Amino acid sequence: MKSGGTKNHMSRDPPHRVRIKVCGITRREDAWAAIDAGVDALGLVFYSRSPRSVSIAQARGISRHLPPFVQLIGLFVNEKVEVIQTISREVGLDGVQLHGEESPEFCRMVPGRIIKALRVAAADDMVMAQRYQVSAILYDSKVSGVQGGSGCSFDWSLLQHHPEGCPLILAGGLNPGNVAGAMAQVRPYAVDVSSGVESSPGIKNRDLIRQFVRAVQEGLGRGEG
Repeated sequence: MKSGGTKNHMSRDPPHRVRIKVCGITRREDAWAAIDAGVDALGLVFYSRSPRSVSIAQARGISRHLPPFVQLIGLFVNEKVEVIQTISREVGLDGVQLHGEESPEFCRMVPGRIIKALRVAAADDMVMAQRYQVSAILYDSKVSGVQGGSGCSFDWSLLQHHPEGCPLILAGGLNPGNVAGAMAQVRPYAVDVSSGVESSPGIKNRDLIRQFVRAVQEGLGRGEG
């Protein structure tokens, strides 16, 4: 990732295909509902305080039945490098999402493709983004005591200070009704949804997933992606 520069993601560049990740998968049937709808990646949460947390056994049960070309991303919060490596190997993760207070130095210690999640509520929260050299940065809403999946959005205009050259993943309160507008404003590399396609925490809704994917695709068709 290049450091020191910023890119205005609100500019009217040509539309590109926005990737879609559904996070907080806890059941095999939800994984397949997302795959059938056309998502690119699934997220498994390895954080015991989350209502969407899965065990290694649950994660294996999901991962062993996935078709090729679907990415499986593990979400960790302030976890030890050794634990991340062990789970990644045993489950067969394609990438790791670090959703705690992990430092840039810590991120460099974790092998493989790393997504660093940053929680945003004000312009000052964007300062740390310049320090990370990772595969992508995911921006989520900052809610006290919640490490993702809050269902709350934030001021997307703050993301104009995102570092140039690093893929931007937008999360935080996205749902079928607002994702097209978010794409038009932020122009992200990918969008990440969890609670916005759920019937209850950890239980995905097939119809909402389809509506979300359709909203992304239709937004791109209107030149809003």
